[in-house]
Amino acid sequence: MPVFPSSLTPMLTRLACWRPPSIRPPGYARMSGLKWLYAPKGEAIGFAVRTTIAALLSLLLAMWMELDSPQWAPMTVWIVAQGSRGESLSKARWRLVGTAIGATSAVVLIAAFPQAPWLFFPAIGIWIGLCCGLATLVRNFRSYALVLSGYSCAIVALDAIRSPDDVFMIAMSRSTYIVLGIVCESLVAGLFSHNLAETARRNIREKLQTALSSSSSAIADLLAGDQQAFIRSRALFGTILTINDQIEFSEVEMGPHGHEGDHARAALAAVSVLLSRGLGMTARMRALGVPHQTFTETSLLVRTYLQGLPQRLKRDEDVLAAIDDLRALRGVCRQQVVNALTEESNGRYPADGPEIQALLDLRILHSALEELLAELQQAIREFDASQHVIRGDHFHFRLQSHRDLKEAAHNGIRAAVAITCAGLIWEVTAWSNGLPFITMVALTCGLFATRENPVLGTMNFLRGAMWSVAASFILVMLLLPRPADPEMLAACLALPMIAGGLATRNPATAGAAAAYTLFLPHLVGPSNQGRLNEIAYFNSAFSLLCSIGFSVLIFRTILPFSSARERWRMRNRNLHDLRHLASALPVPQTRDWIGRNTDRFSRLIRHAGPTPTPTIEAYLQGTLSVMTIGLNVIRLRTVLARDQLPLSARRPITVVLGRMAQLTGRYGRTARSARVATASLRRIEAREANIGARIEMTRAIAYLLVISYELDANAAFLDASKPYRIAQS
Repeated sequence: MPVFPSSLTPMLTRLACWRPPSIRPPGYARMSGLKWLYAPKGEAIGFAVRTTIAALLSLLLAMWMELDSPQWAPMTVWIVAQGSRGESLSKARWRLVGTAIGATSAVVLIAAFPQAPWLFFPAIGIWIGLCCGLATLVRNFRSYALVLSGYSCAIVALDAIRSPDDVFMIAMSRSTYIVLGIVCESLVAGLFSHNLAETARRNIREKLQTALSSSSSAIADLLAGDQQAFIRSRALFGTILTINDQIEFSEVEMGPHGHEGDHARAALAAVSVLLSRGLGMTARMRALGVPHQTFTETSLLVRTYLQGLPQRLKRDEDVLAAIDDLRALRGVCRQQVVNALTEESNGRYPADGPEIQALLDLRILHSALEELLAELQQAIREFDASQHVIRGDHFHFRLQSHRDLKEAAHNGIRAAVAITCAGLIWEVTAWSNGLPFITMVALTCGLFATRENPVLGTMNFLRGAMWSVAASFILVMLLLPRPADPEMLAACLALPMIAGGLATRNPATAGAAAAYTLFLPHLVGPSNQGRLNEIAYFNSAFSLLCSIGFSVLIFRTILPFSSARERWRMRNRNLHDLRHLASALPVPQTRDWIGRNTDRFSRLIRHAGPTPTPTIEAYLQGTLSVMTIGLNVIRLRTVLARDQLPLSARRPITVVLGRMAQLTGRYGRTARSARVATASLRRIEAREANIGARIEMTRAIAYLLVISYELDANAAFLDASKPYRIAQS
C-alpha cells in the first residue's frame, strides 16, 4: 500500500472530498421560474383542465343559444373557479347575489337619468363607491358580492346607454351569461370532486392540529426558558385568521352539517388566547425573577405533556386521553396553590416576611399556569367537538374582524372618482371605445378597491392583461380567421386557457394569470355571425390596456395606499379599544377582543413581507402586547364582577381600571398605578383570612403583574401623542 509524505495529506484529503460543480446551462434560472408550466403539480393540472373544460363548454352553449356576447360566460367561469370546491361554491352563490343587485340598480339608474350623462356618470360613480366602501367592512366573498354589485351595475347600464328602453332585456342577458358560467363550472367541478365532505372534515382536522401543535410547542419552549419562542411563532396569528376564513368554505363542502365549523372557530380563538396567555406567563416569570424549585418541577411536567401533544391529536381516543391528562395537570397546579396557602397558614413566617412573599409568588405562577392549561383544555375540547356532529348542539361562534372606516371611505371615494373621470373622458373625447373603457375601469376598480395594497395588485393585473393581448393577437391574427365553426374555436382556445389555469395555481404568477384568463375570451370576441376583424381587435385591446393603466394611475394618485398610515390608524384604534375595555358595559367578550386584534396582527404580518423591518417588528410586538393587556383588563373586571373581594382590595383595582380608561401612554402613570395596586394587594392578601378572597386576590395580582410589565416594556408604542418610529441601526 503506497505511503504518501505527511505534507501531502491535507491536499489529498481535499482532493478526495472534491466534487465537480454543478454545470447549469445558460438561462437555467429563467427556466426554473417556468417550472409551473413545463412541470406542473397534479393539483394545478387538474384545476387548469377542469376549468378550461367548463369555460369552453359555457362558450359553446352561449354560442349555441345565440347570445349576443358569449364571451361573458367563460369569463364568469374563470372568475368563479377557485382552488377548493367550497370556495368556488361560495363565490358562485355570492356572485349570483351581487349580479342580481347590480342588474336591479342598473335598471333604476337608467330609468332615473335618461339622456342626462352629467348626472348618470356621477350616479354610477357614487353607487360603485358606496359598494366598494361597504365591501371593505366585510370578509370573504360577501365583500366580492358588494363590489360585484357595483361593477355589474356599470356593465349593464353602460350597455343600455344606446337603447335605454331595452335595459331590462340587457340586464337579463348579462345575468344569463353569469348563470350559465356558474352552472358549467359547478357541473364540471362536481364531476371531478369525490368524497367532498370527508375531505373537508379531514382538512379542518389537519389545520386545527397544525395550530394546536405550533402553539403547544411555543409554550413548551417558553417554559424551558426560550424567551424568543413567541417571536418565532408570531406568524401563527396570520395562519389562524386564514384557517378561520377557510372553515367557511369547508362548511360549504360538507353539505348538510351540524356546528363543526363553529367549534373549529372556537378552537382557533382559544389558541389565540393561549398564545396571549403564554406572553403573560413570560411577563410574570420576568417580573417575579428566579422561579421557585416547586414551580420548575411543575413546569417540567407541563413541558413533557406539551411536547407529546401533537402526536396525541391524530386519533380521537388519544384526544380524550389527552384531555384527561390535562385535567390532572391542572389538579397538580391547584394542589400546589393549596400547599402554598397551607404553608403560609402554619404561622411559621411573619406576615410581611420574604418567605410569605415567595409563597405568594409561587401561588401566582401556579395559578397562571393553571389558567393557561385551562385555555389549552378548552381548545382541545373544541377541537374534538369539531370532528363529529353533536345531536342537539346549538353552539354558534364568530370572530369579529378589524374594520377601518377611514380605509372604507378612501376606497369608496377612489372608485367614485375613477368612474366619474372615465365618464368625463368619454364625454369630452367621444371615443368610439369609450363605453368599453369605462366598463373595464369599473371592473378593475371594483376588483381591487378592497385590496390592502391595490397599486401592487393592479400592476400585476396590467401585466396579465398584456399577456392576454399577446396571446389573443396570435389567435385572432393567425388561427381564428381559419376555423368556421365553434368546435374549432374551442380547440384553438384550449391550450392558452390551460396555460392560464396553470399560472393561476402558481403563487408568483397568480395575480397576472387572473387578468390573462379573464380577458382572453373578451379579446378574442367569439361570435356566431363572424370573426373579429383587425381594427376592432386593436381598438378593443387598446381600450383594455388604457382602462387598466388608468386604474393604476387612479390608485397611485387618489388617496394612495400607505402601509405607514394604515399602521398608524391601527395603532390608534388599538389604543382606543384598550381604553374602552376598562369602562365599557357590559364587560366586552374575550372572543371579540381576540378577533379584532388577530385580524390587525395578520395585516401587519402581510405588510411585513419576507424580511420585516425593525419598525414592523416593533409594531408586531406592540400589537401583541396590547392584546395581552386587554385580555388581562377583561379578567380584572371579571374578578370584580364576581364580587368576592373585600372593599379594601377592590379600591386599588378600580383605580387601575380608571387610569386604563384614560390611557395616554405618557409619563407611565398607568403602569405606576398597576405596581402600586400590586403592592397593596400583596399586603391585603397577607392579612386576609378568607381563603376564597385570597385566591381571587392572587388572580388579580397575576393580572396586574402582566399589565404593569407590558405597559413598561411597550411605553413608546402606547404613547399615542406622537408617531411611533424605530431608529434604524
